[in-house]
Amino acid sequence: MADRPRRAPFTVFPSVTRQRRRVFLYIGSFVGVIVLYTVAYMWGMAAYEGETRTVLQAFSIVVETFTTTGYGVDAGQWTTPQMRLLMVLMQMSGVILIFMALPVFVAPWVQEALRVSPPTTIDDDVENHVVICGYSPRAETLIDEFHSWDHEYVVVVADRDAALDLYEQDITVVHGDPESADALRNVHVEDADAVIADATDEQNASIALAVREVSETVRVISLVEDPDLTNYLQYAGADQVFSPRHLLGHSLAEKVTASVTTDLGETVTIGEDFEILELSIQTGSDIDGTRLDESGVRECTGANIIGLWRRGEFQSSPSPTTELDGDTILLAAGRETQLERLKEMTISDGHGPVRSSILVAGYGEVGSTVEEAMQSKSVRTTVVDREEKSGVDVFGDVTDEDVLREAGIEYANALILALADDTTTIFATLIARELAPGVEIVARANETDNIGKLYSAGADYVLALETVSGRMLASTILEGEEIISPDKQIEILRTTAPRLTGQTLRDAAVRTRTGCTVIAVERNGEVITDLGPNFVVRGGDQLIIAGTDEDTNEFAEIAQ
Repeated sequence: MADRPRRAPFTVFPSVTRQRRRVFLYIGSFVGVIVLYTVAYMWGMAAYEGETRTVLQAFSIVVETFTTTGYGVDAGQWTTPQMRLLMVLMQMSGVILIFMALPVFVAPWVQEALRVSPPTTIDDDVENHVVICGYSPRAETLIDEFHSWDHEYVVVVADRDAALDLYEQDITVVHGDPESADALRNVHVEDADAVIADATDEQNASIALAVREVSETVRVISLVEDPDLTNYLQYAGADQVFSPRHLLGHSLAEKVTASVTTDLGETVTIGEDFEILELSIQTGSDIDGTRLDESGVRECTGANIIGLWRRGEFQSSPSPTTELDGDTILLAAGRETQLERLKEMTISDGHGPVRSSILVAGYGEVGSTVEEAMQSKSVRTTVVDREEKSGVDVFGDVTDEDVLREAGIEYANALILALADDTTTIFATLIARELAPGVEIVARANETDNIGKLYSAGADYVLALETVSGRMLASTILEGEEIISPDKQIEILRTTAPRLTGQTLRDAAVRTRTGCTVIAVERNGEVITDLGPNFVVRGGDQLIIAGTDEDTNEFAEIAQ
């Protein structure tokens, strides 16, 4: 239940060792059989046929038999049953050895000859690109951003099969050891805009050192699993070190503390006194069970509902007839006082700081960050982990009903699943939802593909580690894009839109074409929030938009 264990710096491939042993055994057996039959043929011809053969003559006969090319002068010279039996055994042995050689040697050679090889270098004229050392799910989010912004990149991986798989997926990849200065020279790291070290902490340090052998100026960005190792990565040459697990844990904690307290929690600040906030509608609150146009949100608070989540599906500018219930998370924009009034409308009388009790499942980097954030808010927590270590209150498997009951799931306000394995998280969600139908379940997902499964299992709020990581890196590298909310379900970014210059928002049809909502426009240092359909985009404007990752990538393609 803790974060994934650190991998060993060296990987052993037992299949390669077994293959070599088979090859050596085959060659040894083949030579031994040849020698045995050569001696047997010399002795048999002398003993049974009364003729002598030299070693070279006997060896020639054995080879001719094994290769089925004929017997030369000895063809038909065997009159005794013993010699005929020897020749039959020799022929059968040759056939068996040949058939053994087919799967051991011939088939692999044919496969290797027909197989496409991944490239080991890139074109000499490539520059201002991003070199990604290693490949993980978080790199997928980053590469999607690069494609949208038409930014050059190259992935360097040491495993040939992995490189070939990426190459066949039309991902720009090079097969080489990212810890080798020579491999980095092959991708022109000295001309790159940045290098991203995306492997284990130890390997990332080695990558940073290798980069510094080639260039002292190129920017090196490293991800770190253990934040305590940040200084060592910086010593190795990393300019920036990110800990996405720490950020993810902090975000999960903020989501829950905002639900069990009257505080707004962390908001996304756009300008002076204009903020964006995600708010969960709690069962039994004032607006639970109402339609959006009947809820009185706009009339009573003045805040704008710019979108909402329901079971992982985002609706941009929802219809006035949209039903609001306990499965709804609002994305609202407005001044702080307006958002505070809206918060009061989303909280039920049964939730509050006095009754707040939070279960944290998993006490790795993410879980410990969640627990620390809860303590800073004076929220009582119970930590569950299968490993007995300091800080854990209940030892056991969170997928065990008895363990959840012992932790107090039936009386808790919320359960935060900070587990390293998505399959375990999904199963734990199913069990927790069955035991405590009213508990709020906030879950960490490691891969975006599992977000939908977690919502189907009963989770109320899911945030993917790879999404947070990819957004952090994209916001750091891409000059024209600033992701304001890397740790939220929705992506909020500040970006230019040169292709929309001179168009009104109605003509641009951003929402229709991309699914994004233009929240505000920053012009000459002023944030404009009163945007009507006739608002004209000017050159130099920075648009603040909200949407899913796919929607914002679509916006970049039409606006840049």
